[in-house]
Amino acid sequence: MSKTLFAAALLSAGALGLAGCDVQKTQNGSMPTVNVSGGSLPEYNVTGPDVNVGTKTETVKVPTVDVKTGSEKKKEAAGH
Repeated sequence: MSKTLFAAALLSAGALGLAGCDVQKTQNGSMPTVNVSGGSLPEYNVTGPDVNVGTKTETVKVPTVDVKTGSEKKKEAAGH
């Protein structure tokens, strides 16, 4: 029990110490140069599904929308 408690306390103290660090980058990094040779890509035989595409005519009811500008709303409110 005491070993577990000590380990938890040590871990917590370490986490708090890292959280209080101020890290500043002093030098830009770069990717290493890599030379690749040989090898091959795998080969696959892929058969896609049969898809039938067609069109048909549909009638859709669209609601009527009445849009009024601010001046039209004022005239309507005034009773004109």
